[in-house]
Amino acid sequence: MKPFVPMSPISSDRLPQGEDWAYQLKWDGYRILASLQDGRMQLFSKKMLPQNGKFPELTSALSRIDRSCLIDGEAIVMDPSTGKPSFQKLQQRLKFTLAGRSRPAASERLPVQFIAFDLLELDGRDLRRLPFRERDRMLRELAAKWEPPLFTTDLFHNGPALWEWIEQHGWEGLVSKKLSSAYKEGKEHQDWFKKKALLEFDVEIAGIIWKEGRVSSMVMRENGVYFGRVSSGLNEKLKSWLRSLDTVNGVNPFGALPEGLKGADVRWLVTPVNARVTGSEVTEEGSLRHPKLLNLEGAP
Repeated sequence: MKPFVPMSPISSDRLPQGEDWAYQLKWDGYRILASLQDGRMQLFSKKMLPQNGKFPELTSALSRIDRSCLIDGEAIVMDPSTGKPSFQKLQQRLKFTLAGRSRPAASERLPVQFIAFDLLELDGRDLRRLPFRERDRMLRELAAKWEPPLFTTDLFHNGPALWEWIEQHGWEGLVSKKLSSAYKEGKEHQDWFKKKALLEFDVEIAGIIWKEGRVSSMVMRENGVYFGRVSSGLNEKLKSWLRSLDTVNGVNPFGALPEGLKGADVRWLVTPVNARVTGSEVTEEGSLRHPKLLNLEGAP
């Protein structure tokens, strides 16, 4: 397969609407390109790196498709406790597989599923110039007899209703797609947009992390417990203000130093600062994923 840059949605807070727009759930996983040519299935990452060894059960399942094709999709692991995709559990699964554990054990402990959302080639025909509505129809015809772990993602036509459901059920977000659009590489388009649902938290900033003589990020805690570090949202004005605060070295308010702070140059605040942050989810270790600072109490 000739390498290419997969089409990617553009981040946006808006939800485009109209007869030419449809919507799909945003799956929290790894982008996978599945290429079946001459009976040989090859999986590639978004950067065109081979992925067969990481997802052997997907390679096996996709190999049973009886037509040559190139499918764009996502590898996910569902969290049975929430009924939602978990990127963290997908990472655990990859570590489990790459650590040399048996394939059956890895598949049984953290089974991977493939969620297809676009069809780029079929029987040697390049479909990328076709409108998305046609590619989607052909994908569903191809996938009519698929069985787990292979799935297609649903296509919705009421964006506001889907967004309301996402917020109510705590899913990651949605992707808006123009039905008349061709498949274009990268983000050089105005045809796919992603909107993420974010969680908000009130936290305390317990310390400042320095790197190469500069303020790099901040240590968060929630209800007295380590909640991760945050740097997104910090500008030079805020960093200058943080440098003016009283700090002390060597006093760790968490008792045992959290794993995420080992080796870091942390200067603990004498008086913690309240802050409000957003994030995508809380990991099993209790840290906020994709944190971004919204407000820092007392800052100019």
